[in-house]
Amino acid sequence: MNSCFYEGSIRHRRFSPLVNTFRYRLFLTYLDLAELPHVFTRHPLWSSDRFNIAWFRRRDHLGDPHIPLDRAVRNLVQARLGIRPMGPIHLLTHLRYLGYCFNPVSFYYCFEDNARDVEAIVTEIHNTPWLEEHCYVFGKASNTHPHAGWRQHRFPKSFHVSPFMEMTIQYDWRFQVPGEAIHVHMNLANKDTKRFDATLSLKRIPMTRRTMTQMLLVYPPMTWKVTAMIYFQALRLKLKGAPFHSHPGNGERPNGGEKK
Repeated sequence: MNSCFYEGSIRHRRFSPLVNTFRYRLFLTYLDLAELPHVFTRHPLWSSDRFNIAWFRRRDHLGDPHIPLDRAVRNLVQARLGIRPMGPIHLLTHLRYLGYCFNPVSFYYCFEDNARDVEAIVTEIHNTPWLEEHCYVFGKASNTHPHAGWRQHRFPKSFHVSPFMEMTIQYDWRFQVPGEAIHVHMNLANKDTKRFDATLSLKRIPMTRRTMTQMLLVYPPMTWKVTAMIYFQALRLKLKGAPFHSHPGNGERPNGGEKK
């Protein structure tokens, strides 16, 4: 199977107007969406069609839940970029664990027909506590990375994520094409001042009955941990006196874009 796990760490570093850094361990599930009907059949605690300890629930991800997810992704890429990916679509995400799912960001890698080269990347972002969704879509034309196997995209922020970060931010995102490792690095700057960066560093683990059990034993409340860390770090920032930026619906105007 192409589906597997990726395990490693996420690191956040805030540089201005105050310093705050943290890192924690995590794993994500990497799914070839064509394998969804049978990918979890080898383990009784994982499923893609019913409630379970670990559950891929279609409704937790982008698009109309009544159509297959891969078709929804292809439709979105076609609407945004004018091209329709025809190769495999792989998703790096959190599933629903112990009945709960929250994904700060999921990554859809849309491959070309040769199943090796990435034609487009979709990042599906959710914020909390507003539980809104926004997708950025990147095609090959906007890639500025000089090395094969990597993608780099620069663009203005258009979706409110954290009340401790303003909207007037320029993003610089760098993606490694998935293989034995996945790296995603995101720089956030306001004019010439670097404000923040985030680095996701993961190594591939085959998806077997043994590793499926192992992930549930080592990280049983994975999505609960993600949300708890978000609110814990928000509390740290508040206590440190970080400036608060209200939701654009309460006065701040985003740099275009849309909310979903």
